[in-house]
This record gives sequence, structure tokens and C-alpha cells, in this order.
Amino acid sequence: MSVNVEELGRRWLAHEEARPGQREMIRDGYEALSERGHLVAAAPTGIGKTAASLAAAIAVARERENRCTVMFLTSRQSQHRIVVDTVRKINDRIKGDLRSVTVVDIIGRESMCEVVDMQTRQCLCERGSSESSRARSKEDLRSFLLRKPRHVDETLHEAKTSAVCAWQICRNTVKDCDVLVCDYNHLFDDRIRENSLSAMGISLQNAIIVVDEAHNLPDRIRMGMERRLTPLLVRNAKFDLQEHIGNISERLGRGPLTDIIEWCTQVIDALGPLVQAMFTRLHTELAAAADDAVRRKRKGERGVFEPKELEVQGNDLLELIHQACDTVDGVSGQTTLTTPTPAAAVERLDRLNVLREVLRDAEVAVDQEATEDTDSDAQRLGAVLDDLVRFGDTTGHLFCFSPEGRAGRITSHLLDPGLVSGPVLNASAGAVLMSGTLYPPSMYADLLNLPVKRTTIRSYPSPFASQRRPVVVATDVTTTYRQRSPANTARMQEHLRALIQAAPGHVAVFAPSYALLEEIVTDAHWPVHRTIVESSDWDKSKADEVLSVLERERDAGRKVLLAGTFGARLSEGVDYRGGLLDAVACIGLPIAPPGVVQDGLKSFVGERFGKDKSWRYTMTQPAVNRVLQAMGRPIRGIDDRAVVLLLEQRCEQPMYRKCFPGDLQMVPMSDPNGLKRLAERFYRRVLRPPTP
Repeated sequence: MSVNVEELGRRWLAHEEARPGQREMIRDGYEALSERGHLVAAAPTGIGKTAASLAAAIAVARERENRCTVMFLTSRQSQHRIVVDTVRKINDRIKGDLRSVTVVDIIGRESMCEVVDMQTRQCLCERGSSESSRARSKEDLRSFLLRKPRHVDETLHEAKTSAVCAWQICRNTVKDCDVLVCDYNHLFDDRIRENSLSAMGISLQNAIIVVDEAHNLPDRIRMGMERRLTPLLVRNAKFDLQEHIGNISERLGRGPLTDIIEWCTQVIDALGPLVQAMFTRLHTELAAAADDAVRRKRKGERGVFEPKELEVQGNDLLELIHQACDTVDGVSGQTTLTTPTPAAAVERLDRLNVLREVLRDAEVAVDQEATEDTDSDAQRLGAVLDDLVRFGDTTGHLFCFSPEGRAGRITSHLLDPGLVSGPVLNASAGAVLMSGTLYPPSMYADLLNLPVKRTTIRSYPSPFASQRRPVVVATDVTTTYRQRSPANTARMQEHLRALIQAAPGHVAVFAPSYALLEEIVTDAHWPVHRTIVESSDWDKSKADEVLSVLERERDAGRKVLLAGTFGARLSEGVDYRGGLLDAVACIGLPIAPPGVVQDGLKSFVGERFGKDKSWRYTMTQPAVNRVLQAMGRPIRGIDDRAVVLLLEQRCEQPMYRKCFPGDLQMVPMSDPNGLKRLAERFYRRVLRPPTP
């Protein structure tokens, strides 16, 4: 397909000329989406990937015979603003008879509705106003949204002034807009997708998907599919069903539906003691396994870890539910069948389907307490059962028991995110998945189960020449457990101190854990005006506050050392705009610790993609990608520059070195004084434009 990128740029690009690499990304995106395919793009910071993806997606959407909606998915509200601003710039450049691009920016309901009734789950935003005034205000807000791209905070302000529900109006307006900006959950959480897409007038087959920061998508899907089972959950689910019967009876009277719910309530009541007995047995087994590990370690065996959790077979959990059903139905002997007859198998599955549907649809009051998780315990138990039925025959799903909490808990883990993402993306009108650390993009195409014939995989060169971001590897330090020592810690501190002394402004440092952060950073004195150390309980407002502090201290000519952990807010969720950071140091590699889930993940990937990819896909590459995310914090714009220090000798080893982008040049160094001289020369030679 021949694509006139210049023409696309003139029509739909947010700025006059395409940047290096951006032209290629527009072409690749347009070609893939035109064939209802997918582009998986490793697009470094500075390439202008938001503008490129929107240009391609809007162009294809406007060419489709049926109305097509561009769904721009992002996990950060700061990125929402960037998307809306980009569309505004597109509209400012539109010429001729082209229609302006319309946008709806939406976030979670709990963040848009002031009060939601716990019983009915209806918002109370519109209480106190007459029906006629609400109708006028709703139409006014709808016109406000379509007249010009609006940030969600603008919409909220306008809705509050008009005393109407911003969330409801936004959902009702989506059917008439070109671009919807929303969270991953709108597509990749089954219940939200089922409830929201049809309500917003979106057909998945006519939706072009753009996934920003797509390196987060596999883990977001896995986390979104985690379910917890406890004896208390089962007990509370019974009470929820009793309340559900009362609600149905009050509205419809007694009948076949209430009889079915009554049967389900009896089943859950019978399930309670069975689950309690299983938990008692699991506690005993885990204690015995821990005692055995201690004995083996005392005998000198190497590589022995004391188990903190146990794998639980999904079939064992299903069998408990069948036993509870049999108890209520008065069936004997059925649970001992190792290979049920076809008729018996169908009957058992039908019972499960009835049970999970009743649990998932239970009408009860829920306690929200400022959380977005508004499911009842009955619905949570229904989700566990749903996963048992849905993923029971796959190796991409496991259950794990841990003794945490009063009675312990069993947690479900989806190892294969492609079971969720594959059907969704393949049913769409095409998708662009992009990130600065989507590396290697082929790995993400594998993990997300994208079809080979319809997927284009690209890595675009960084517009930042190596001379604007030198990467130094300290080859005399490591965070491997066996080599940790006071001397090793002292050498790390010497390297970090040399970097701070050379940097003219703020420096960030990231570590795999808060314990390492405290050992290496918190307990030392640094040549800075102040040190800010991230805490595990920080929320978005606290992280935003840090940006204001960094700006004030920079304007005052004072240097700050900012310390956080890989994968937390400071290393991924904050945009250090305007060159707020002059250097970044990364301590060690955030390798996932051994355990039931990690072992299961390695086994699954080995079976699915081959043993040669098992270690890389589950251990080394995820660790390096988190380091790459942290390394990119200082580089947010085309004029930024920074020195990067990797305090880990393993980064030079082949198994880890191949996980970094091939065009990334690393300078091995073991002398802190040499590091200081290199950094000082760099800052003298490579200047940044003055802060406006």
C-alpha cells in the first residue's frame, strides 16, 4: 500500500513537520489499521508517538464507511491531558472542509460522581434540580463537550456548575465523538467492557484502539484478573444472597427466580465448611514444607528457599463446589467420578453456570469508601467461579494459597494475559500498541496473543543521540544477594556521590526495594540541599507535589536528590517536564523473587513460546524494562539531556545486555573519579535551552 505521509501529516498531524521516526510511525500505523491489523511500536520518548498514533488512527477512522471511534487507552491521567491537547492542536491546523475532531475524556465513575447511592448504585449528582432544568443542562453540557476538546477537569467543573452528572453525560456523548480517552479497564476488564461499550454506543468491531504505555498492559491485565478466596468471603456471600432474595421478592414477589437464588444460597452455605477445611489443610501442608526447607538448609543444601505459599489446583476448588451442590441436591457418589459420563458432565456444568450467574448478578448494597471496587462479596465469589470455568483447562492460570490475613487466602493469577487481550484486540477495527520501553516489541506481540499475519512489529530509532544521554555502567558493584557487603554499599555510594557532585541540577535514584533504598540512600549524607525519599503509601497527589518542589528548588538554584523504587510512582507515573532532572542512577536489577506464581509463569511461557524465551520473557527482560523506564525519566523532550548511571555490573553480562536496545551505548567504569570527570565534561559540552 502506497501511503502519502505528507498528505496525512497536513491533515491530521498536530504540528507542521514530522519528527525523525514519526513519519515512519504514521505510515506503519496507517497501513496496519487500514487492513484492520495491529502495530506494535517501540517508540522512544521524543518521537511524538501520541501525535503519530492519532494521525494514523483518525485518518483511517474518517475513511471507514461505518462510524468508527478511536479509543485512546492510557493508565495515567497526565496522559489524558496530553491527548486532549494534541487533538486541540490538530483542530487548530485543520483546513478546508474537514470536520474538527471531537473528544470525550472520561475517568472512573467514582472520580466523576460526587455521591453514589450504595443500594441502587445510582449517582446523586442531580438531586435538588427539576427534570426540565436537568434536561436543558444536560444538552448544554453535551454541546460543551462537542464544541471543543475538553480535559476531564473542565468537564467536571462545568457539570458541577450545571448540577448534572458529568459521568453520565460523557458516556451518552461518546457515540457522537471521534476520540474517547479512557483507562485500560474499559476494554480489558470483562465486566466494565460489557457494561460500558454498549452504553456508550461503541461497537468493538468499529473501534480503533490505541494503547499508550503498552509495556504495562500484560501486568495490568494480570492484576485486573486477580481474585481472592477466603472463608470469610464465602460466609459473606451467603448473606449477600439472602439480601438479594429479599430485594427480588420485594420487587417481583416469590417465584422461580427466588427459588433458584434460594438454591444458590443453600449451596454457598454448604460450601463454607468445605472451604474452611481446605484452608486448615493448606496451613498444615505449608508449615510442613517450611520445616522441611529449614532442615535441608541446615544440612547445607544450596538453592533451598523457605516456601511462603502453595499452589492450589483449580480442579480441587471446583470439586468443593460440586460437593456443596451435591449436598443440597442429595446426590451421592457423583463426586467420586474421575471421568463423569457426558450427561453428568453437562449437568455439573449447568449447575456451575447457574451458580455463577446468580452470584455475579446479586443485588446488594456495597460499601464503597472511596474505592473503585464496588463489587459485593457474592459478586467476588462469582468472579472466582467464573475464572474456574473459563480458564480451568488452560495452563495460563493458577491458584496460590498464602497464610496472609487471619485465615489465609487463595489468590487466582492469570499467567496468560493473551487470554483476555487476544479476543478483544482481534475483534477490534485495528490497534496501535506503543511505548518507549516496549522492548522487544515481538515479546509483547507474543504475550498479548496478536495474530502474526495481521501484526506489524517496529522499533523506531531514538531522536536522542548517544551524546545527549551517556550511560555509564559501574562494573565494581552489584545487588546480587551473595555479593552484598558494607564494602559493596560504600562503592555504590561513592559512584552516586560523584554523579551528584558533577550534575548541575536534580538527580534521581531508583532501587529494586525500599529496603535497599534505605540501606544505600537514606542512611547516607549527600551533597544536596534536600533528599526526598518515596514511601510505599504515596498517592498521585503526593507525587504531583514532588514536581512542584523540584521546580521551586531548581528556580532557587538548590539541588535535590530524589529517591524511589522501580515500578512505583516516581519511576513511571511522573512526567518530569521541562528538564527537571539532570541525571538518574539505577541501583541493581528488579528481578522477580522465586515463588509459586513466578515458577508457574516460567513454566507457562516455556510451554507456549519455547524454553529459550522462558527466562527472558519472565525474568531478565521485565527487570531491564523497568530499568529502562527509570532511565527515561530525565528525557522527556527533544532538548533534554542527562547522565545515566547503572549501579550493577550484571548489565554488562550478555544475558542482560541483549535485553537493552541495540543502539544503546554503555560505558563500563569502576572509578568514581572517572565518572565525575566524564559527567562534568558532558554538562559543559551539552547544554539545555534556558528554562522559559
